[in-house]
Amino acid sequence: MQNNLPSILHKIVANQDLHARWLNTLSLMENTGARKISACEDPVTVTYIILKHAAEEHRHAFYLKKQIEKIPGGNCPTYAGEYLLTPSNSKYYLNLLDVLVSRYLKAELNLNGAELRFAAYLLVTYAIEVRADELYPVYQDVLDAAKSKVNVKSIILEEEGHLEEMINQLQHFSPEWQKHADVAVEIETRLFNNWVEGLAAEVAA
Repeated sequence: MQNNLPSILHKIVANQDLHARWLNTLSLMENTGARKISACEDPVTVTYIILKHAAEEHRHAFYLKKQIEKIPGGNCPTYAGEYLLTPSNSKYYLNLLDVLVSRYLKAELNLNGAELRFAAYLLVTYAIEVRADELYPVYQDVLDAAKSKVNVKSIILEEEGHLEEMINQLQHFSPEWQKHADVAVEIETRLFNNWVEGLAAEVAA
């Protein structure tokens, strides 16, 4: 399904209402990620990298909101369903990924409590950064082709850095980090394909 993403994005960018709601949807998802990172922080041992990552995800959410102002008539004041694309999938995507990865870690590594939250943060964030490294460049290519004033180049640069940081943290977490990361990516891919199907149906309607 993800192979259809460029054609779906071309249709979204060509329609001002869809494009504004697409940006708002991305902003929601970045904001959800930022809040999930903050929720797993230990009040005493939280690291520089985790603080940096949460701050940058919050900034991405704000930046994407600001980009809506470049779309004539673009107006998405909140994250209410009418201002989003495929709202249910978009709102629960990260939460469901977190639940499914946490179940895997509990069964595979017998983790719980703070250890489980931190391990889930590492794997979920890794899977999302892998996705962001694919999604944002495709979106930027569509924006360039449409000669849109909107751009996400600064987000692309920061997401590349995030992925490197997550790999470094995972290498310290487990010598078998790649095996666990691959499972997280597999789970995320299923959820992403469902999300893209929802986008396709909404754009077609």
